[in-house]
Amino acid sequence: MLSTKPILIATRGSALALAQANMVLAQCRAKFPELSFELKIIKTTGDKLQTASMSKISATLPRGLFTKELEAALLKGRADLAVHSLKDLPTELPEGLKLGGVGGKRQDVRDVLIYRDASYLKTQNDATRRGFKGKSKIAELPKALTVGTSSTRRAAQLLALRPDFKIVEIRGNVATRLEKLARQPELDATLLAAAGLARLKFQITAGGKIKGEGIPEGLSATILEPEEMMPCVGQAAIGIEIRENDERLEEICRRLSDLSTLHCVTAERALLQAMGGGCQTPVGAYAEIRDQQIHLRAVSFIGEQVKRAEGKASIAESVQLGERLAAQLKNE
Repeated sequence: MLSTKPILIATRGSALALAQANMVLAQCRAKFPELSFELKIIKTTGDKLQTASMSKISATLPRGLFTKELEAALLKGRADLAVHSLKDLPTELPEGLKLGGVGGKRQDVRDVLIYRDASYLKTQNDATRRGFKGKSKIAELPKALTVGTSSTRRAAQLLALRPDFKIVEIRGNVATRLEKLARQPELDATLLAAAGLARLKFQITAGGKIKGEGIPEGLSATILEPEEMMPCVGQAAIGIEIRENDERLEEICRRLSDLSTLHCVTAERALLQAMGGGCQTPVGAYAEIRDQQIHLRAVSFIGEQVKRAEGKASIAESVQLGERLAAQLKNE
């Protein structure tokens, strides 16, 4: 595998994308010290369309908003690996490309509800914005909250728990969303992934405060368990996309991948693909390995009724498990 030509790792330029790409870069350099690796930053359609409605993606926007340009670089040989938040990577990839593996072990799959802290606003004598106590449960929050999210999955699950809430679209990177929440009185809360916050070095304290460099003061958080908010397919995993039939890249991905994570996300992605959906389909799924078997839970908000399914299978049958649960969700 010796070569003097650097292996180019394609990534978006957002703070979170760069954090994830640098994690993969560090893994590559540690496992393959004889090879040269470099990052290649590429701006995607999703980065350019910050005002577009993500909830209307199928009607107004192309698929692969955050992946298309990275994939073009792979196909044209301008990059060798593309690092994605796996939840953003479509289950149907362009001809000639495949999911090569995952960048290490999956992190915290949970979602986090973030809102202004009531005690902080009191110290500021600020009556223009609403705040709530840290670690507030969804059921404890007052009526008619306005929650910003661009995820149809999160919106559907939140409204199932609290139909009195109002959901509004919010775009931008993590820091931008937190700034909007802190400053805009018409916005009461937002939902973000715990893994993304952790990769940006943000912490949620035991008292429910959210801290970190660049975080606006006075924000609190509640971590939501999967039983309350089912994660997105592939959430908290880093996906590595490569060209097909490239043995060198396949070997790199094989040695980078955490096998348990790869088996779990394979089951989840098989379910989503069998459902005919993409990253903005209101479907949540979460797979875990327990006692040498994959246990998969899923929820679908496609159609008028909420549908849930769960099952287990051997690790070798991860794809079949995902497809079986998808059939249950579609036929119930």
